[in-house]
Order: sequence, then C-alpha cells, then structure tokens
Amino acid sequence: MAAELTDLADDRALLGRTSTAERVSDILRSRIAEGFFPPGTRLSEDSIGGALGVSRNTLREAFRLLTHERLLVHELNRGVFVRVLTVEDVEDIYRTRRLVECAVVRGLGSPPYGLDGLAEAVQEGQRAAHENDWKGVSTANIHFHRELVALAGSARTDELMRSVFAELRLAFHVVDNPRKLYEPYLARNLLILQRLQKGERDEAEEMLAAYLDDSLKGLVEVYGRRVADVP
Repeated sequence: MAAELTDLADDRALLGRTSTAERVSDILRSRIAEGFFPPGTRLSEDSIGGALGVSRNTLREAFRLLTHERLLVHELNRGVFVRVLTVEDVEDIYRTRRLVECAVVRGLGSPPYGLDGLAEAVQEGQRAAHENDWKGVSTANIHFHRELVALAGSARTDELMRSVFAELRLAFHVVDNPRKLYEPYLARNLLILQRLQKGERDEAEEMLAAYLDDSLKGLVEVYGRRVADVP
C-alpha cells in the first residue's frame, strides 16, 4: 500500500486550485481501473486524503460518488472497500455492453467512419502484446471499446460506458492468466476494425456480438473460480 500511496501523491498536482470531489473521484477511478487498489482493498481516509492533500469531507464525497458508480462499497463499522463483483454483476455488465456497443455499430450510417481512435487502440494492443505486457493489452482493449462507443458521438453514452468499463476492470484485475483471456481478442479487434474500414457495418456488428458473447463466457469461466479467493 505504501508504494501505491506514493504514486497517488504524485496525482496531487492534477487537483490544481480547483480541487473538488469530482476531480478526486476521477483520480481514484483511474487508479482503481489501473489496479492500484485491487478488489477487496480497504481505502483509508487518512492515507488517501493525506496523499492527495484533500479534506476528509471532500474525500468522503468522492467515495460517495464512486459508491454510486458501483466501484466502491461502504461496510458498516468497517469502512470503504473496492468492490468485488459477483458473477451476476459480470453478466449484467456484458448485457449492457451488448445493448450499447452493438447499437452504436448498427447506427453508424453510411461510411466512411472516423476510425483513427479505433486503429490506434488496435496498434496499442499489438505493441503491448509484443512487449508481453498483458495488463497493457487489457488497457488497450478497453480503449478499443471506448473508441467504438465514441463513434456514436454521444457524450451521454460515453459517460455511461466509462462507468461500465471501469466496473468491468474490477473483474479483470482478479484474473490470474490475463494472456489467455486477452490474446484472442487482439485479432478480433483488428477484424472488426477492418470490417468498418470497408464500410461493412452489418458484418462488424455480427462479429462484435459474437465477440462479446465469447468474452463473457471466457471471463465467467475464470472469474467464478477466482472471486471466492478475494478477501
């Protein structure tokens, strides 16, 4: 925890002179997504507040916001913890993803599409795999799907899915063999990108739906075995 808090103190500069609970929650959300605070971790008000240089009230409000996003849970007389998802939570997240992501592709309209962000996410994943950085591959995969959602041009959809993807990362951090889970989707991301580059929207949607179904099946298979070990 000491190393994580040292890194967290480096984020104090991000608060600037306009420090708010929202900015604190942005920082903590990112840190949770990156795995600095794994599922089941108790978050210390004193340590985190000291690292960020914010008041207890500001930090509690940030905790409240992240609890509303289902990233944290408050346990009476115990404190605030990073949430441990159930298998049912994972299944619900994927239902939401399928509804939103497939609808985004279906509603793209006539090509060409603005795919630069999607292409960069594919390249990011390939670079991370080449370096045997499977945590980086996971991050690139989330970037791919965020860029896919961004094709809708909807700030509300982006905000909704930002929370969904952050919650999904809680499950990914419990996986003990990330390469096995993520490696197959490097090629599938590229194939979806190529379909969209050709303007083949219907084919891309079909591939995406199958992709998400397979991803859910693979994640639930490994997650169900691991989640019982999380304190």
